[in-house]
This record gives sequence, C-alpha cells and structure tokens, in this order.
Amino acid sequence: MQWTTVKDYEAMSQYGAERIFQAARRRLASAGKCNLGLATGNTMLRLYELLAGKFNAAGTDLRGLRTFNLDEYVAPDGREVPADHPLSYRAYMRKNLFSRLAPERGFPAASAFYPPAADSSSYDRQIAAAGGLDLQLLGIGFNGHIAFNEPLPETAISVDAYAELPSRIIDLTPMTIATNARLTAGNDESLMPRQAVTMGLQPILAAAEILLLACFPEQAAPLRRLQSGLVTPELPASYLHRHPRAEIVYTTDVIALP
Repeated sequence: MQWTTVKDYEAMSQYGAERIFQAARRRLASAGKCNLGLATGNTMLRLYELLAGKFNAAGTDLRGLRTFNLDEYVAPDGREVPADHPLSYRAYMRKNLFSRLAPERGFPAASAFYPPAADSSSYDRQIAAAGGLDLQLLGIGFNGHIAFNEPLPETAISVDAYAELPSRIIDLTPMTIATNARLTAGNDESLMPRQAVTMGLQPILAAAEILLLACFPEQAAPLRRLQSGLVTPELPASYLHRHPRAEIVYTTDVIALP
C-alpha cells in the first residue's frame, strides 16, 4: 500500500483529478474503453470539478468511458431514492461531474451506472462483464467504512468472508446516519434514508487500481488503525492492504499520522 501526503484539500483534489485523468486517458487510448469506479461526498467535490476541466481541456473522447458508482440510498419502499431526492447520488454525480463535461466529449448518460436495489447482485455481474474496474476512487468513513460496507465484529463474519461480500442492501449505522446528516443534510437526520445499496468488497478489491482520499480530521483515527497492517472486518478500509495497487492520499493540514 502506498501512502501519499499532500498539504491541503486543494492539493489532494489536484492530485486525485490528475491521477484519474491520466489513468482514464491511457486506458481509453490503449483499449478504447475505461471503467471508473466513482465515489461521492464532500471529499470529491473539487476533484470532480477539476477532472471535468481536464477532460474538456484535453479534448478527451469519452465515448468509451463507463462509470460505476459505489452506492445509492434506498427509500422505505425498497427502491433507490428518486433522482430528485435531496441526497440522491445520481443527482450529486450529474451536478458535480457529468453536467460539467462538454457535450462534444461524447460521454453518454447511459454509461453512468449505479447499484440497483431490486437486484443488487446483478451489479457485480455487470461490472465483471464490462471487464472489471480500471480504477476505483474511494473515501473513508469516520468509522473506517468504504462505500457503505460498515464494520462488523469478527464474531459475526470471518476475515476472508468479509472480503467476498457482494453488492447488497445494508442498514446504515447510527454513526453513518448522524455523520452524513451533518455533512450533507443540514444536520437533519429526518432527511437521511436508513438503508443504502452498496458495492461490495469483492468488486472493489477486484479493481486494477484503488485511490482513497482523506481530508477530514475525523478520518485520522481510522487511518491510524489502518497503519497497523491488521486486516479485519471491524475496519473495512483495512482490506486495502490486500490490494497490490492501493494508494491512500491524505492532507497533512488536518490529518496527522505517525
């Protein structure tokens, strides 16, 4: 696992955008297609603005680009929240990335995919049929989750079984509900769905490259635990130790690690 330090949020966003831009450009040039796994949240806001600018400025042909988002909230009726829901990740991606891509770049809206609540396991088959993910972008939850794969005690699931978890609907923990309400819902927990459909550990760890970004002081604690090298379902991000090309980028202005 590679650890990279940058000075602040802007530097992290510039680093991440350039890394994704170069990976996508190489893959599109060599294979005519590229599969990007994408994340949401405040961490990625500036990155997506910069990434769209890089694609536009370079005149990159994005007709072969496909994106696979990590997750989406689930409504009480068991379906994904509608695109006009204030916390919809579809709306987030459209606003922060896809709407910024110049039409002449050729990225088709139909090439942006999200895990379906009705048949979540089909998402894994879809990703595999597409050739797998060339690069997966991740954040890290304040409790160490990646995507919405929440921590589980080792008494509930073995270390190896957790790594094989498929895409699925999960119940959000009280910490995740409270954190996301504070960060994205004006601290109004009544707006927060109680479930989400999430990409599982198995397709995430099958990506050719993984890039995790961290810029909140609350992320220092799980990152410190991650430094121990112990792989455990009690810290989902620790499974990145099992990946041959995983990189963690964090900002030293708010996160201090040994």
